[in-house]
Amino acid sequence: MPITTAASRLGTSAFSNAAPIELRSNANKAEIAQVIAAIYRQVLGNDYVLQSERLKGLESLLTNGNITVQEFVRQLAKSNLYKSKFFSNNFHSRVTELNFKHLLGRAPYDESEIIYHLDLYQTKGYEADIDSYIDSAEYQTNFGENIVPYYRGFNNQLGQKTVGFTRIFQLYRGYATSDRSQIPGASARLASELARNSASTVIAPAGSNNGFAYRASVKGQTPSTAFQGSQAFGSGRLYRVEVAAISQPGYPKVRRINKAVVIPYEELSNYFQQVQRRNGKIASVTPL
Repeated sequence: MPITTAASRLGTSAFSNAAPIELRSNANKAEIAQVIAAIYRQVLGNDYVLQSERLKGLESLLTNGNITVQEFVRQLAKSNLYKSKFFSNNFHSRVTELNFKHLLGRAPYDESEIIYHLDLYQTKGYEADIDSYIDSAEYQTNFGENIVPYYRGFNNQLGQKTVGFTRIFQLYRGYATSDRSQIPGASARLASELARNSASTVIAPAGSNNGFAYRASVKGQTPSTAFQGSQAFGSGRLYRVEVAAISQPGYPKVRRINKAVVIPYEELSNYFQQVQRRNGKIASVTPL
């Protein structure tokens, strides 16, 4: 049962209404291919996978029935592909957040969970840390051997703490984004809330009908907000555009954390081109 009736406004309806994906014993090759695609999407945080990056040997073992979905998830999380995307270039607290999201389908509940996995990694190594998620009673209870992990944090269920619902929004930024394309980069999303043992604010994902994809800058500066574009306002349709990491003109190069502008519809294309030329990122576009 969904924890909220406003799932469509928060962008969670795709998860609250969807059935888990399971590899059945009589699955045909097309169904197995769908399961494999779902595993890549979940474990790799919706990041695009090149054909040359796919783990063909692992896929073959699953297709031939030699391993379970659980073992496929384990080996994918231990692979150089996973490490290169999420382990090598992130702070370790961020790595742990992503492991919880990718392997257990939820956000960390409190700081003790982060400390536990950090200590396990330091004392026993990376693979032992991954095994601790896959071999846990929580994983077995929710996914078993043949269900693809999914985002449980959006649903109300036994063993799921309420604070997990608000925390998952800090990690999940919408179906059209990936865990390597988000504006805050390698920084941990939950460090402050976990350290204070406080609930996280629900930040609606990009593309949802309520709220913005915008996140405050790490240092707390207030972003500039201005009206920009043609003075005639064209058709009268105005849009709030949030951008991040724009380079300031001139030398030396200085990158702004974020910026919000309100511009008419007719100027959107031109403004997007300006942002791209200055190496910025479009965080969201919302009609006013």
